[in-house]
Amino acid sequence: MSRYATARVLRDDNGQRRLSSIIMPTPQRNQDDVFIQITSPDRLDKLAQLFYKDANLWYVIAAANGLGKGSWMVPAEIILRIPNINNIQNIINNANIER
Repeated sequence: MSRYATARVLRDDNGQRRLSSIIMPTPQRNQDDVFIQITSPDRLDKLAQLFYKDANLWYVIAAANGLGKGSWMVPAEIILRIPNINNIQNIINNANIER
C-alpha cells in the first residue's frame, strides 16, 4: 500500500520531476479499530510495524490520533486508536483523486 499511489508527477520550472502532495484524511471510526493505552513513550513507526507489519504505515496511526506533526514520538499515558488497515488505501485515493 502506498500513500503516493494517486500522486501526480509534476514538473517545476526547471523541468525537475516531483510528486504532488498527498492529503491523508482522518480515518473514520470503525468497529474494527483497536484502542491501546501507551504507558511509556513510543514511536509511530514501531507501532505501525507491530499492528500492520509495515513501519511505513506510521502516518495512518498519526492521522487517526492527530499526531506526527514534526515527531514520530507518541507521549505516554494516552489512548491511541489503531484504525483497521483494510480501507485505508480507498480513503487516501478518494481524498486525493480530485486534486
